[in-house]
Amino acid sequence: MQFEHFALNVTDARAVAAWYVEHLGFRVVHRREESPFTHFLADDTGRVIVEFYSNPAAPVPDYAAAHPLCFHLAVVAADARGECSRLVKAGAKLLRDEPQPDGSLLVMLRDPWGVPLQLCERARPIAPPAA
Repeated sequence: MQFEHFALNVTDARAVAAWYVEHLGFRVVHRREESPFTHFLADDTGRVIVEFYSNPAAPVPDYAAAHPLCFHLAVVAADARGECSRLVKAGAKLLRDEPQPDGSLLVMLRDPWGVPLQLCERARPIAPPAA
């Protein structure tokens, strides 16, 4: 099997999707213009997809109250501290900056809606480059 997507019910799927497109460079690969305003966003490889939707049939989790180690979206960043600074200016909130024993740097933030977002500046990639 192949991973298809990871989905999050959010208060305003259109605004969340627009922020990830503008500030993380994701691209919309599919969207629904009527409720629940589903937006599927792909990373720059086109291989990993996150879905944001606003479905009133289920409560929107209190992402800001969830510990970021319960779940988080993690992206590769060549300069995690530089990207962190840029994202904080765009409304994200810095939680922690964690240098790792192997020389990697993990920076944990929350996006403007409270969703945990991790910037991973790895000393060595954990996955081989996409073919």
